[in-house]
Amino acid sequence: MNFTKADLQRNVQYKTSRSGGAGGQNVNKVSSKVELLFSINDSELFTDEEKERMLGKLQSRLNKDGLLQIVCDEERSQYLNKEKALDKLADILAKALYIQKKRKKSKPSKASIAARLDNKRKASLKKMNRRTDGFL
Repeated sequence: MNFTKADLQRNVQYKTSRSGGAGGQNVNKVSSKVELLFSINDSELFTDEEKERMLGKLQSRLNKDGLLQIVCDEERSQYLNKEKALDKLADILAKALYIQKKRKKSKPSKASIAARLDNKRKASLKKMNRRTDGFL
């Protein structure tokens, strides 16, 4: 991760509005709901390769203008909602930038193969010993 929350803070836009839910009459007069908008294409924090990777992974989260939009109205305070939205943005971008390692194929060890065959042989002998010659 080559960015900090302070770097992200400089590259985001906020829209605020009144939030519903708990808060009593406070919700009727205070704009505590925060909508964070982040443009991946216009950001100077990332290389072109990183931008392409993020755009590919976050395609479903982008609005029609190509902005990543995060809405937070969990807290009664606009400041806390801005902090939460910025944390969510940082998490989303970090997950989008993560490159998963390729899985290396592995084979069972010789000892595990031998143990499996030995168990099969023992089960076969056990069932063979149960047989009576008259019913074959």
